[in-house]
Amino acid sequence: MSDSQQVTNPSIDQIEADIAATRAHLTATVDELVTRSQPKEIIRRQSESARVAFAGATRTSDGAIRVERLAGVLGAVAALLITIGLVRRQRS
Repeated sequence: MSDSQQVTNPSIDQIEADIAATRAHLTATVDELVTRSQPKEIIRRQSESARVAFAGATRTSDGAIRVERLAGVLGAVAALLITIGLVRRQRS
């Protein structure tokens, strides 16, 4: 056999080191999954995502407020509140 075709057999110490490294990596991965699945962490990530989405929808790339979008949202909220008030008034 030529040198490029020889199969190298790792030593026992090398195999043990590989197993230890794999075990440490697996432990870190499981710990990360446990952390990500906690309700507090899920709420924190969703809140951050909503905050980023709101900022992206209401601000331009240079940070200026998008007045037309903000006015539309405020108008929709006002219409919703008026509708709720009218429905409550009719019920009483």
